[in-house]
Amino acid sequence: MAGSGRLALRTLPGPGWVRGSGPAVLSRLRDAAVVRPGFLSAAEEETLSRELEPELRRRRYEYDHWDAAIHGFRETEKSRWSEASRAILQRMQAAAFGPGQTLLSPVHVLDLEPRGYIKPHVDSVKFCGATIAGLSLLSPSVMRLVHTQEPGEWLELLLEPGSLYILRGSARYDFSHEILRDEESFFGERRVPRGRRISVICRSLPEGMGPGGPGQPPPAC
Repeated sequence: MAGSGRLALRTLPGPGWVRGSGPAVLSRLRDAAVVRPGFLSAAEEETLSRELEPELRRRRYEYDHWDAAIHGFRETEKSRWSEASRAILQRMQAAAFGPGQTLLSPVHVLDLEPRGYIKPHVDSVKFCGATIAGLSLLSPSVMRLVHTQEPGEWLELLLEPGSLYILRGSARYDFSHEILRDEESFFGERRVPRGRRISVICRSLPEGMGPGGPGQPPPAC
């Protein structure tokens, strides 16, 4: 099982932020499932967290999501940002999205409590285009991707606070993704204790859709 930590650790060249079921899937998804650790400085992470906290604090954690994908969460969609946060988001978007991609507005903010988790799912093509990117705040977590037709093919991404993850192409369309609950949160043999996690998520629009977006609740990520 991918999360048992009993399989041999195979990582992409460089620091071990991505592990997978074998060299073929790692090679195929090299540019489709990307982790950039330390993308945010500590000060930038604090800027985003401080801006989001008052709005999130007004909401209660929920345990039933509209598409049953999330447990123990609160979320919001945010269009207005401070100048400092807007600069961070612009840098994220420049790193993750191509010049021809139009982004879904507003930005999706998802707050998972320490016991919260995201179940395996593939974001609907009605609500999301070819690229998903997220900034991770506060707590490390493990994102698992499993091929929808070949469950023996999988990747796991180690998402530390301040990291940026990018899912595009095959990783976005052909693999489900989830955030592991605390008791399952291992990256290989390494225990990754879960705390409260905030993710700041941008998505490209489905092809042919205008900037106003689909007008439906955002998918999980």
